[in-house]
Amino acid sequence: MIADLHIQAALRGSVTYLKKSYFTTPFKVANITEDKQEPTLRLMLMSSSPGILDGDRYQLKIELEENTSVHLQTQSYQRLFQMEKTASQQMDVHLSHGASFNFLPHPSVPHAASSFFTHSRFFLSGNCTLLYGEVLTCGRKLNGEIFMFKKYHSITDVYVNGKLVLKENLLMQPETTNLQAMGQLESYTHQASFIYLNEQSDVKMLTTKIDELLSQQEGIVYGITTPQINGILVRVLGHKAEQLHTLLKEIANLFNF
Repeated sequence: MIADLHIQAALRGSVTYLKKSYFTTPFKVANITEDKQEPTLRLMLMSSSPGILDGDRYQLKIELEENTSVHLQTQSYQRLFQMEKTASQQMDVHLSHGASFNFLPHPSVPHAASSFFTHSRFFLSGNCTLLYGEVLTCGRKLNGEIFMFKKYHSITDVYVNGKLVLKENLLMQPETTNLQAMGQLESYTHQASFIYLNEQSDVKMLTTKIDELLSQQEGIVYGITTPQINGILVRVLGHKAEQLHTLLKEIANLFNF
């Protein structure tokens, strides 16, 4: 299945509204903003499909006009079903000057013999805010499908004023690499990554807050670093998808988005 999604957000006064929403099956976009006077537009990305199937190709494009603020959520975990070939997703997000975007999708669950490639590109202008994270599980752990997928490849590119400032490249191929070996995930089965960029934030103070939050958690190991631009990168390894997803949301709450 080839599916498309196109969202445009604009500003009316001080309130962000949904200017355009186009989608094809299985996508659907719902406006879940409870307070219509709230500056932030809250959207939920839903799907009528039980998950991503062999041969699926998803194309997502999101455009935020100047000074808009969008918080995008997903409805449920993203399941990657057994495949003979592969499936893919391309997401392009364009932020005009002063725009803010928060997207922490539910964890991905690659079933046995699944193969998936996802490429997310963020194009930021000046004074933008980006919060983005992803959680990858080992598969259906309770079914005994621990690292039984064929391939999972996720690339994240962040551009600021046309310049590539951040690139994440996650490639996992259990058939060729022992993911539980020394120097790999070792005893951990789940991983999460978090990206925060903002030109004006007090990165040192926020890093301390994130460290305090994560240091109180059990069953995880984590690392916090800063890129060449004003921002924070976090990587967390653990054993439970819900725990990691909740942690990303708690980290995001520290930024008062």
